[in-house]
Amino acid sequence: MLTVSFASSMRAYLQQQQHISDLKSRISETDRQIDHLEREKRRWEDDAYVEDQARARFGYIKPGETGYMVIDEDGNPLDSPDQLSDADDLPDEKPEAWWDSAWASMEAAGFPNRNKPDQPVDKITPQKTDD
Repeated sequence: MLTVSFASSMRAYLQQQQHISDLKSRISETDRQIDHLEREKRRWEDDAYVEDQARARFGYIKPGETGYMVIDEDGNPLDSPDQLSDADDLPDEKPEAWWDSAWASMEAAGFPNRNKPDQPVDKITPQKTDD
């Protein structure tokens, strides 16, 4: 009887922990969305950003400027894929250290035919190590 009582209590405890974990992840995602929207709001409060958006989206120009539009052979305007982005929106990619690739290159040069000994090598690839 004690084992059944303990097992049901343990199951309820684990379900509650999972629920708490799910709620924490939802809160974290909501906080990220709020931060993104607050950054966007701050950007729209900047007059230079609003001016840039008006120029890009609506083709507005300042008085005295001459506007040009590049069109393709069918007469349709070409859209420019180049746009500035917020620095906070850039991915957090960690670049590979140059010495890791240099060391892998030296290891591969030492054993160029390790994988296919009977075939000529077109490209030397580093050995995969289990770290």
